[in-house]
Amino acid sequence: MSKKNNDIQEEKMSIYEYEQKYSKRQNVKGAKTLLFLISASIGVFLFFCFFSVTMRVYDINRYAGYGAIGVSVILYIFLFIVPLVKILKTEYFIVNVNAKTASAAKAHNKKVRRKIADKIIELTAKVEGVGWYDSQTVGRLAIAVRTDNDKAIMENLSALYSGSVKKSAKELIFKISLKSGMYSALSQTNKIDALLVATLNLQLVKDLVFLYGFRPSDTKLVRIFARVLQNSLIAYGLGGAKIGNSVVQTMGNAVKGIPLLGSAISTLVDSSVQGLTNGVLTTVIGYQTIKYLNTEYRLQELLDGIEIVETEEEFNKSCEELEKELRKGKKLPQAS
Repeated sequence: MSKKNNDIQEEKMSIYEYEQKYSKRQNVKGAKTLLFLISASIGVFLFFCFFSVTMRVYDINRYAGYGAIGVSVILYIFLFIVPLVKILKTEYFIVNVNAKTASAAKAHNKKVRRKIADKIIELTAKVEGVGWYDSQTVGRLAIAVRTDNDKAIMENLSALYSGSVKKSAKELIFKISLKSGMYSALSQTNKIDALLVATLNLQLVKDLVFLYGFRPSDTKLVRIFARVLQNSLIAYGLGGAKIGNSVVQTMGNAVKGIPLLGSAISTLVDSSVQGLTNGVLTTVIGYQTIKYLNTEYRLQELLDGIEIVETEEEFNKSCEELEKELRKGKKLPQAS
């Protein structure tokens, strides 16, 4: 047992090693600006689709057009504004740190873990049959929260994320991807296809963020929202054209790094089924999202185990050793 502990101590990473291995130069303000611009682009594109569909109805019947305007406004709010706000308001772990910012990040991450634990416990207790979280693990998590045991909170959250949450996330991805494929196959209209893909992609991201209790960081969310916009444009283009080489290439890039999906792309494209294509693109969004969530959770867990600040005793000892070494080479005046 002692040998195992010694091995763990030897493998323990310093903050400087963490910074060198996992931290990257990031423009935080730039990421927020880019996130706003991509979100706005999705909003503008959805507005265009809603407007086009509404005008088509208006041309057929004026009064039906007025009704379509009201319905479009309500749908725009509930299918775009509400999910977007819920995603952006959810907290995220700070993992891109250096030696100066690590302590503040660790304190922030501890608060986020506690909020996640409280939410999971409350949801499991109040919502009957939710089935997302393993009840036994949630019970241990509740004990850890009551006893203010941060280590146990992290351990039980990790158990949930690697077990029942992972299973629930896959079920959510399949369910919403199936909706995306079925609705697209039924609509056969480019603007409606684009609306369906964009709103269902956003719903999937929102549901996964709610399931995990935290969202990806701004830089990762930029990539996810960019993929949502890309998927919507692909769906819009597929409405009036056959699936060609350009779409094959786009989809191939989209699923790069995701096991199994990449090898299935050519088969799916050859089938020329538009709904199936949109369903696969939605699946890509889901797996990309949980990949970022799992990665950032593991990084904050790793960061939490790193000793950031030396103790006062260690600092004083270092100063004494420095003074001894200096006195060997040159006699220093004694402090009065």
